[in-house]
Amino acid sequence: MSTLNEIERAISQLSPQELAAFRAWFAEFDAAVWDQQFEADVAAGRLDALAQKALQHLREGRCTDL
Repeated sequence: MSTLNEIERAISQLSPQELAAFRAWFAEFDAAVWDQQFEADVAAGRLDALAQKALQHLREGRCTDL
């Protein structure tokens, strides 16, 4: 399976149980990829401005408790 079309075709042929297992696997895989990207963005300082803005809002009392 080297192309998106082949992957789509294979997924469409899964049984309901296999599809459920694939969904669970993909959710975990996708979350791990997102976590890695987030950690890379933090390490590179890409979120620093947003963090500073959030902290400023907190200091100014512009935040509400959840």
